[in-house]
Amino acid sequence: MKPRKTAIITGAGQGIGLAIAEKLASQSVNIIINDLEEGLIAEACKRISSAHGVPAIAIAGDSSAEEVIEELIQTAITNFGSVDIVIANSGITLFGPFLEYSRADFMEVTRVNQLGTFFLAQAAAKVMKEQVNGGVLLFTSSVTAHQSHENLAAYAMSKAAIEMLAKNLVLELAPFKIRVNTIAPGATVTNRTKLDPDYENTWSEITPLGRPALAQDIASAAAFLVSDEANHITGQTLIIDGGWTSVSPSPYA
Repeated sequence: MKPRKTAIITGAGQGIGLAIAEKLASQSVNIIINDLEEGLIAEACKRISSAHGVPAIAIAGDSSAEEVIEELIQTAITNFGSVDIVIANSGITLFGPFLEYSRADFMEVTRVNQLGTFFLAQAAAKVMKEQVNGGVLLFTSSVTAHQSHENLAAYAMSKAAIEMLAKNLVLELAPFKIRVNTIAPGATVTNRTKLDPDYENTWSEITPLGRPALAQDIASAAAFLVSDEANHITGQTLIIDGGWTSVSPSPYA
């Protein structure tokens, strides 16, 4: 019997991150999840362990903080002996028109989205390079890295940077059997987007497949990319948007 793999997933208290954690747990992967809200991930871990019978550990804190990154990596090694899958899913969206966008908001988006992803990947890769089977890194980008979206210049810039990071790391990490890919979700129904009562109807009208994604749709794609079934895929971005980027109508039109 193969030993269980261990996955670290940031921004996994709810939404896409939690859906990915649940999907991997259903495939008998040990789970370590991170989010800012301690109560949220503690409850998520209980649900994951109960439903799938695998260990699930919650690490609360800012995923871009050096001490939190170190705790995530050390928790995986101490409890499970390896760091096999790391999914840098944490992100922040701060809307604002370009001509009025503040330096403070720009720096916050950059800190969480770019710095957090970069240094989590770095810490994980330092461990993975010493492992016989290497490991897998997966970053969460966005369709806004591919198509213009009003009031999201800083966010789109940060997500495009993440995709280029994955592509660039192929050169340095492939020799250590470390794969690096990115998912770029489009409109997705989550607890956060449900706060907009028009969200589903609006995106259903402008998405070629007739509906926005569910978090489970994104999770299925993520689970494939970190699986052995994708063991010759690296440096790629998979857009998961029901065809929206092919036509790109604005939700504000």
